Amino acid sequence: MKRVALGAGLAFATGLVLIAGGAHFQRGLPGWWLAGPLALTCAAVLVRRRAPLLCLGLGVAGIAADVAVGPSLGTILVFTDNLYAAALYGPARLARWLLGISTVLAVVVGAVTGFVEGDWLVPAVMGIQAGLVLVTPVLTAMVLREQRDRAAAERERAERVAHLAELDRQAAVAAERTRMARELHDLIANHFSAIAIQSTAALSRKDLDRATVRKVMESVRENSLKGMAEMRAMVGLLRQEGDEAEEVTRPRLADAESLVDRARRAGMEAGFRVEGEPREVPASVDLAGYRILQEALTNALKHGDSLVEVVVSYGPEQVTLTVDNPVQGSDARLPGAGAGLIGMRERASLVEGSFEAGPQEDGWRVAAVLPAALGEKS
Repeated sequence: MKRVALGAGLAFATGLVLIAGGAHFQRGLPGWWLAGPLALTCAAVLVRRRAPLLCLGLGVAGIAADVAVGPSLGTILVFTDNLYAAALYGPARLARWLLGISTVLAVVVGAVTGFVEGDWLVPAVMGIQAGLVLVTPVLTAMVLREQRDRAAAERERAERVAHLAELDRQAAVAAERTRMARELHDLIANHFSAIAIQSTAALSRKDLDRATVRKVMESVRENSLKGMAEMRAMVGLLRQEGDEAEEVTRPRLADAESLVDRARRAGMEAGFRVEGEPREVPASVDLAGYRILQEALTNALKHGDSLVEVVVSYGPEQVTLTVDNPVQGSDARLPGAGAGLIGMRERASLVEGSFEAGPQEDGWRVAAVLPAALGEKS
């Protein structure tokens, strides 16, 4: 505000100097009369940003009074700033109207002058001068206004792009966290459930002989080592960078029988059979099938009471995994977090497969149908 006031004061002082120096038409009136119109146009400078319409009104009033008693060069120069400010800071429609009106006025001034003087060289000169005074400030303001609006639109677009990029980043982070949580759950739950059940059994039974306790401890140690190995493999997978990383050993559906053997050593009766001709399947299907079987066996270990039947069936276009376990009691040997079924369903969905789990006539069944090739829905 101080800068604007300083500019208006400087303009008024300069205009007074021009009036004193005779830079105005002589009509036999006192020169100080021209100070009033000059003061109006300079007052308009004070509100050029805050109230562009008021700025234009004061400027028009000042230039009209100046033309009536002068006109003077100083007031005309300040009025060009009034026009410029109104076109730049006022409504867009006002700028278009000012351009049209100023153009018409420039032509009219030139035509009237030529008609009065009777010399068409004079209207040409007056028309050019009127155009410089009236049209040039408005055109300059419109060009700057367009550039300003375009810059604002580009900033808004850049902000939207940055916002969308941030949303994509957050979605990717959330998806990766979900994937890591699923992997950690499936990896840890199986081994530690077996460890917990075996250690609980060893602690609660006082009649176990030395050989039986040793067998239980060997199974606990095996599950611990296997869990640590898979954890290291997962950490190695997370540390991979591009093509230079070493390949991390991944669980495979072909290793399903080892899962069943580990469940047997944990004290669970389990049967296993393969139907069809085993073959290579995509890596994502391999991992999904292995983890689904692992989680299903973990649930059976925690909740089941009798023989568990595991079937891996290879069809022409799909691989079907089925885990049946009778459930005679309602109490689980270990509490669950409820994430197992969600994780299995997510894994099947990610490879365009299907998943079902629920009570059957003789117990509980987990069934997953996975595509034998990527892009083929079962």
